[in-house]
Amino acid sequence: MEAERLSASDRTLVPNRFVVHLHPTDLAGFEDMEQSLATELADAALVFARAHHYTLVDRPRVDLLADPAVERSDIRVDARFADPIGGRVRPPDDAISDENGVGDLTDPLATMVFAVPRPSAPRARLRVTDAAGVTHEVSIGVGVTIGRATDNDLVIRDERVSRHHGRIAGRRGTLVYSDLESTNGSEVNGHRVTEVVLGAGDQIRVGGTTLEVEVDEAPT
Repeated sequence: MEAERLSASDRTLVPNRFVVHLHPTDLAGFEDMEQSLATELADAALVFARAHHYTLVDRPRVDLLADPAVERSDIRVDARFADPIGGRVRPPDDAISDENGVGDLTDPLATMVFAVPRPSAPRARLRVTDAAGVTHEVSIGVGVTIGRATDNDLVIRDERVSRHHGRIAGRRGTLVYSDLESTNGSEVNGHRVTEVVLGAGDQIRVGGTTLEVEVDEAPT
């Protein structure tokens, strides 16, 4: 979900359709509970999205697929965005939305209704751990530039880090990390990125340094 998330206007959109690829033998082991397992995984995806204040265009759906190309005991997940399922009945205008803007989650036929606020950027800090394991904290404030040059807000003395490597800035209620076309690139949670919306607990890797995001308070 997080690897495919997108920043759109003042929201962070995440996929709502997931296909879980399993080796046929592994999938056969779930034969008696395949549907309930898929439902539980979809519910877990919804809970995760709500906990991180992500926006879904529809209730998550998970399908389990037998795939001989997947090794035994391994798993592959394809995530994508899909429009709401057709034929659903629109709830009345006074339908109650939950705290994250999703409509009545107890009604399987209800179209998801979003009341998306325009939050201010969260206050946050970075827990910085360098290659030697030394840790300190840096307040992000309105933003922070990262790099080897001394004119950065966060100076990292590492030859693998470019002079101006990356930047964290507030954008429409979110924190966004942007790689500034660095030589060795940036990773967030193990994935190479050029730009990504950040959440609490996300780990940015530049050179041998890890920057973990800690949010002081949720956007309001």
